[in-house]
Amino acid sequence: MPFTVTGAFDDGATYSVQVTGRADRPVIGSHRAAALVELHQGNPVALSPTGPVRTVAGEDEATVLAVLREFTRVIEEGPGAPRKARVPG
Repeated sequence: MPFTVTGAFDDGATYSVQVTGRADRPVIGSHRAAALVELHQGNPVALSPTGPVRTVAGEDEATVLAVLREFTRVIEEGPGAPRKARVPG
């Protein structure tokens, strides 16, 4: 189910994208965010600070979101976004 993500890159540039769950176009709305996801496809990424680790794939919304969380500052995730695992304590 598609959902939106709003965030900012390290240089302060902001973005808003729709995570589509499509292998051919994982995110729509920001060329820079799309390039970031494309750059990391096929590489491992932790879905949360405590894991698990999965390979980034365009059709896997959780791994696409994990890339955005790891390499940008995610400000807001829209309804339908996969949730991070909670660390007890």
